Amino acid sequence: MPHPTLPSQFSSIAPATRTAYPLVVAPGTFRFPADPYRGRLAPSPTGLLHVGHARTFFTAYQRARDAAGSLVLRIDDLDTERSRAEFIDAAVEDLRWLGIRWQEGPNRSEKSGVFSSLTSSLSLTSRGDFGPYLQSRRQPLYENAWRKLMRRGFLYPCTCSRKDLASIASAPHEGQRSPDDEPIYPGTCRKHGPFIPQLPGPNQLTASLGNVSWRFRVPERTVVEFNDLNLGPQRFVAGQDFGDFLVWRRDNTPSYQLACAVDDAAMAITEVVRGADLLKSTARQILILRALGLSIPAWFHCALVADHNGQRLAKRHDALSIRTLRQRGLTPMNLLAADLPTLPVLA
Repeated sequence: MPHPTLPSQFSSIAPATRTAYPLVVAPGTFRFPADPYRGRLAPSPTGLLHVGHARTFFTAYQRARDAAGSLVLRIDDLDTERSRAEFIDAAVEDLRWLGIRWQEGPNRSEKSGVFSSLTSSLSLTSRGDFGPYLQSRRQPLYENAWRKLMRRGFLYPCTCSRKDLASIASAPHEGQRSPDDEPIYPGTCRKHGPFIPQLPGPNQLTASLGNVSWRFRVPERTVVEFNDLNLGPQRFVAGQDFGDFLVWRRDNTPSYQLACAVDDAAMAITEVVRGADLLKSTARQILILRALGLSIPAWFHCALVADHNGQRLAKRHDALSIRTLRQRGLTPMNLLAADLPTLPVLA
């Protein structure tokens, strides 16, 4: 199958004459946490990584290196329908090709709920005391977090169908919102009590979780503020900028918000580097961490790379996947230094 035409942004780059992509803010304009720095890479194996991932992950690597800290590779493989073993192999190979190295991560003996094993021919590091490093193997941790949130009155069951939620998504919304952000839940099931007097025991927990979805009851009008180390002060109002959000799905899997927050705390991550499309997710995860009494990391959100049509890159953009660009003969310097458009930040 012929390769797609090489994007014009990469056609005339001379690494010796181009200024490197500004991956971090200027020295002296930020301070790393007082605790030993721990960053993380968290690819989802649902497709090939693209140039936007490359820049975000290289930023995470560079910040961990500059802080003389540790970098963790965690595979976020909770999407059982789209995750594939070959995408783990591809992600690890692409990250290594970029020159990214990590100190902790999954080893080849780890079994995943999605994969029979990690079949990569690469030598994956087995160092680290915070594993397993595949989310599909961390279910007991998420179930324990669900129980704590339930006991503390933060959750309620949601019986809304996909059709109900689709009608919410299609309804008109005020203001300009990121296309990646979920619509504000109108509180249809909020009337369900936040507390169940008799929680199921461990043997009955799975059945209880899987019968319905579970939402986090956001404290109305509570202001969530944090200082992003790249984009500056951020401010979101619960109930206005985002509504009650899912923490557990009826297929018995935790949501991204719960799994990510719990894992970052359990792995002692001190700074999260990721894309600017997740700014509002950060506000949600701060609420989860507060509710669980867990430490809140620092945040560094990177600008999103766009394609030549000004659309956000997605894993379906094969022409801008790291794998395709490698096969076309580009070097890591070519990829990181290319003059690619970025998207404005929408809250």
